[in-house]
Amino acid sequence: MVNLATGSVAALETLARPEDSDVDVLSCARRCPDLDAELAALAVRSAARQETLLPLHVNVFAETVAERPGLTSLGKAVHEAGRRPWEITLDLVGPFTRVRHRPLLDAVAELRDEGYRICADGVGDGDLPLRLLGDLTPDIVKLDASLCARLDSDPGRQAAVAAMRQLCERLGGLLAIEGVETERQYAAVREAGVQLAQGHLFAPPARRAAAEVYLPVAHPPPASGRGAPYRPPSGPPVAQFLQPAALLPMSVSAGAVRSHLTGFPEVSGVLLVDSDGVPVRAIDRDRFLLSLSGRYGHALYADRPALRLADRPRTVGADATAWQVLDMIADGDRDRTGDDVAVVDERGRCMGVVHLADILRALAESRVEEAARLNPLTRLPGSDAVNAEVDRRIAEGREFALSWLDVDGFKQVNDGAGFAAGDELIRSVGRTLAEVAEGEPTARVGHIGGDDFLVLADPDGLEPFAGALLDVGWSAGEMPVTLSLATVVCPPGSVIGHGAAAAALAPLKKAAKALPGASWVLGRPGTEHTEVRRGAAEPVPEAAEPVPEAAEVLEAAEVLEAAEPVPEAEHLGAAPAPDGPGEPAGQEGARSRG
Repeated sequence: MVNLATGSVAALETLARPEDSDVDVLSCARRCPDLDAELAALAVRSAARQETLLPLHVNVFAETVAERPGLTSLGKAVHEAGRRPWEITLDLVGPFTRVRHRPLLDAVAELRDEGYRICADGVGDGDLPLRLLGDLTPDIVKLDASLCARLDSDPGRQAAVAAMRQLCERLGGLLAIEGVETERQYAAVREAGVQLAQGHLFAPPARRAAAEVYLPVAHPPPASGRGAPYRPPSGPPVAQFLQPAALLPMSVSAGAVRSHLTGFPEVSGVLLVDSDGVPVRAIDRDRFLLSLSGRYGHALYADRPALRLADRPRTVGADATAWQVLDMIADGDRDRTGDDVAVVDERGRCMGVVHLADILRALAESRVEEAARLNPLTRLPGSDAVNAEVDRRIAEGREFALSWLDVDGFKQVNDGAGFAAGDELIRSVGRTLAEVAEGEPTARVGHIGGDDFLVLADPDGLEPFAGALLDVGWSAGEMPVTLSLATVVCPPGSVIGHGAAAAALAPLKKAAKALPGASWVLGRPGTEHTEVRRGAAEPVPEAAEPVPEAAEVLEAAEVLEAAEPVPEAEHLGAAPAPDGPGEPAGQEGARSRG
């Protein structure tokens, strides 16, 4: 299994494959839980003979786990091989139709208590119900190879993989896929956000694990025109960069550690763990070997506990982000900047390590992608980033408030104060939004373009934005300016996507713009009721006939006496009135003007 973020081998899957024989061993194992458990134990023993330090994936039928909770023979093999349960991932294989769900879930919980990790195998081409998949909360969801075929061109398969990626994010697991055989498929699975992959492209199945795997040097272009998936500002999860850790007991000697490091040149360090797998000390490869290679170094340390040359481990939880890892490294000792960081589960057991180089590369790539999406005037992200976060919160069943902010009469601002003053006003509004968002961890702000902005926040986190934007005076040049804010509060299940939320927001924006001055209108999807939180409708006074001053009347009379009579129709530019009884139209018009 290859980690697509780092390009390194993340684990080995050890499979039982029958030789030419009249007996189908796997069919027998499906019907006999004891035989299936024994095959899993033999897989662990076989891997131990190859002296690999990589984590292992072992296949076991779901019915075996339900019928033989604890898998005694497997646990014995793990112990005899010098392995620990948290180095073993159990790939649960179907069929699931006849499996009793409650015994299966109870057995999985028991195996997790011992430290085993759980993978749901063959998802997408089997009979694993989605409800059971959610109840299992697997550490890894492994998609069947049939989904990898034509993934680069089939929108349906792309949608299925995207849905599984979202499910894994919700469950806190990783997404893996089988059957990667071409570089085009490799590009497609990377674009889809898959984190682990297997297939003949990397290395074919063999009796002995491949020493090296093939990975395309230059990433192929995306299989389609879609952009990279949106990453939240908190950064990618650290589990995405997880690499196998070299774990040794606390009592190990310095000579034994040296043997491991020289025998496995790719290992950058060793973690010394207690009996529960909790990292107690960390050994950096370069500093350790330098200490032993110095004068009298081997004589002083070789037969003594390696603890003497170890440091305190740097650890982060499995739910940490890449930015949090970088912050921890920056706050530590400068001479340990390049040390590995151990990733631990909720019980403190080591799941693997992450390398600083992988973290820096991923964050640099995310920064480049983020910069390409920023508005050049305000340096705020566009609507795509906010829309993606809206969809994420909808999928998570969270209530949120989406707001639309703009400047009242912005065209008149540009016409009256000039484009430079208008641009500076937009920059000032953008800076204010960003400053308020810094104090609201769950808020996201975006600049759609022109004078339009988006604000995504929790319903109880709107007042700071309203106070900073609506309760202060704004101006462009010397022109006073007001802002309008429209908000739609979306409870869980009220909208199905960001498009529906935007549609519910449109009439609220119109209502806010209809109010004079700074305004704020709030509503909910599916209802016409609106709440006015800022601004109020002002009555429009009726137009009254102005009463002319006496001097004006006299002046007008003198002007009329001095002027020649002008026919009313000609004065108004209309056609002459037809002849008829009474006074001529011109005299009547003159008298009316007098």
